[in-house]
Amino acid sequence: MRKGSLRIIRLILFGVLGLGFFQTQAQTIPIGTPGLDDYLRRLQLLGKVDSTSSWMVRPVYPTEVMGLANGFDLDSSVVDFDESGFYWRFGKEGKGKFLTMPAVYKVQFNSEYAFGVNDGAMIPNRGFQQVISPGAYAEYGKFSFQFQPEILLAQNKDYLGFPIEHQATILFYYEYMNRIDMPERFGEKAYNRFYPGQSSLRFNLDEFSLGISSENLWWGPGRRNSLLLGNNAPGFLHFTFNTRKPVQTKIGSLEGQLISGFLRSTEFLPPWPDYTIQENPVLIPKPENGKRYLSGIIFTYQPKWVPGLFLGYGSTSQMYRNEVRTLGDLLPVFNGRKKGQTVYDPIQETRQQFSSGYFRWLSQEGRFEFYGEYGTRDNDRTLNDFITTPESGRAFTFGFAHLLGTKNPNRFIEISSEMTLSGQTIREDIRQLRTWYIHDHIRHGYTNEGQVLGIGNGPASNQIFIGAAWVEGLKKIGIQIERIEYNNDFYYYRYEASKDFRNKYVDLVFSLTPEWKFGNLLVAGKFQYVNTLNYKWFLENDPNQYFVPGYDRNNFVGQIGLTYLFK
Repeated sequence: MRKGSLRIIRLILFGVLGLGFFQTQAQTIPIGTPGLDDYLRRLQLLGKVDSTSSWMVRPVYPTEVMGLANGFDLDSSVVDFDESGFYWRFGKEGKGKFLTMPAVYKVQFNSEYAFGVNDGAMIPNRGFQQVISPGAYAEYGKFSFQFQPEILLAQNKDYLGFPIEHQATILFYYEYMNRIDMPERFGEKAYNRFYPGQSSLRFNLDEFSLGISSENLWWGPGRRNSLLLGNNAPGFLHFTFNTRKPVQTKIGSLEGQLISGFLRSTEFLPPWPDYTIQENPVLIPKPENGKRYLSGIIFTYQPKWVPGLFLGYGSTSQMYRNEVRTLGDLLPVFNGRKKGQTVYDPIQETRQQFSSGYFRWLSQEGRFEFYGEYGTRDNDRTLNDFITTPESGRAFTFGFAHLLGTKNPNRFIEISSEMTLSGQTIREDIRQLRTWYIHDHIRHGYTNEGQVLGIGNGPASNQIFIGAAWVEGLKKIGIQIERIEYNNDFYYYRYEASKDFRNKYVDLVFSLTPEWKFGNLLVAGKFQYVNTLNYKWFLENDPNQYFVPGYDRNNFVGQIGLTYLFK
């Protein structure tokens, strides 16, 4: 039975991959792989990964960047083509290669209400949810095929979202909900889905790769947040032309990616969609066809005269698919259609655009990195306008990580911190709803499958994170403290008149993050206590007391990720 199954698999792979003449290496480590993702970045700080790799266009190709024979086999102890039934060579002179990818299993539990970001296929969920992701990889000649689907099984239990008692505020709330597809709950029953996941079909030549993929993408230097593209939502189908490793030139090294993708919407509504105020419904239905087209470009430059310094630029643009008509619509990343803020441009208004500039400075001698990303929305501002008020429409991230040595040369204390702000500071921007990720025309917002593509905590969120951990190879025990401020633009939009500072919706999060290696099994955990202040901005006033407690809640979040390396 086993031999017959292997023959069938081989025939399928031959049909998909076609013929070639030289071996390539195009296997990626999917973003968020438990036990591997952060570890690979630590290896670069330790000088064990090429220092010319920016780590800002992901997923990475560890075979190309680290010189490994097989991407996930970090110490060459797993893949054995002669003895293992999980790996084999095929084709003329054994030039083809088949690998069983590490099997990934993730489970998450929320006790009271939805919490969690950068978890890919997972949804806002109370109760248990799990993602099962087996996979296989094959290459022959210049072609490669990676198939790693994701199966999502979520309890999707009911929980209290935006409270109906918040009647004076619900109209303000729907000003945002009518401009983004970001439901609090995905229906009223268990939510089960099958996604193509971290899969791709590619043609690879030297440093470059051309293909079609559904992998999650991460653009920019951030460890916890990306302004443009991260793994907060499920991966989307896209065409890609990208580098697999830095391209060496006389002035330094270059990396980049050009994508053309397709985003999907949900049919789930915000809370209390039937609510009316003076017989006017708060919900304005979105266009029935919420399918959108996304294009984007990113590139990084590492100057040869300044080792460890990376500079870059990224830009994205999305439109409703049925409104794409010209080449400028297909690839408008360098066409922001500059104009004054009071000028109406009917073409530019149909696009939701973002751009960001970023840097990363890496010192392998000091085992230290410092990075930042500064982004703007709309891409329509003139240079004079930007120089005059650079804070208008901005979002930014700054962070660092440092590995402190110990008496044991293989053990380190990792300290890290990151701050991200996307809430606006100019009154006119807030009053005109110029908030990151929402849009007046593309009323599904910057989302895929109901989740934001960039900063996981949503529009106008602000976060600051501090963490410390003991690390040794693939072993890690860490603690983290985080403050999350949700939709700061909404807070000022709603409470500016009353100047009531008591209503801010804030999470204080305390986390324990162990990671360990047990033979071929990598285990990564995150156990969090979330103390929420003024949940959904709700506070009951007391005429006899000003400093009253808001609607404060507590939530326990448990996450466990398993990565099994077949041997």
